[in-house]
Amino acid sequence: MDVLTLPWPVVLGSASPRRREILSRIVGEFAVDSPDIDEDALTRPDPVRTALDLAYMKAKVVAERHPEALVIGGDTVVAVPDGEGFIQLAKPNDRDDAIRMLTMLSGGEHLVITGVCLIWPQGLTRFHVTSGVTFKSLTRAEIEAYVDAGESMDKAGAYAAQGKAAEIIAGVDGSMTNVIGLPEDELRAQLWEIGYVASGKP
Repeated sequence: MDVLTLPWPVVLGSASPRRREILSRIVGEFAVDSPDIDEDALTRPDPVRTALDLAYMKAKVVAERHPEALVIGGDTVVAVPDGEGFIQLAKPNDRDDAIRMLTMLSGGEHLVITGVCLIWPQGLTRFHVTSGVTFKSLTRAEIEAYVDAGESMDKAGAYAAQGKAAEIIAGVDGSMTNVIGLPEDELRAQLWEIGYVASGKP
């Protein structure tokens, strides 16, 4: 697909190389400004609310520094069904924590929820996309081998769907780019609509 042309400079409020790669296919040129926020303080019982609130706060902090730009904030939450609620998995603290997370995900389905917030000079909008991911049943040795391969430490849920985790994932129900960290089709549609309205076309 062609890249979009927008009437403002674009700033991505994330240092994630995966989000940068996906956004480059949508808008081409953009700046990166990663905010420093307390993610634990914004974790809610509802993982959708967690993803949306974190995306909003990231976008808000960056938009205050770039008031002339269209700012994109995003956050991805891995949520494991647990009775009537969810266990939310953030980035692992260390090797043991990564092994714990992957053991929890092994042989079951979990949700990957990405919240996205767009702030531009004339407006603000938020949306989220949810995908289902099923893991193969993994042995302890397989989990340790994956963790030791080096992909776990900066990933929610301790895995990278676009990397070696393809070998341990049984299936994805929904957007794969959402699982990677930024739902490409949905973001493209939102940006196209914003740019179209801003152009003043009837």
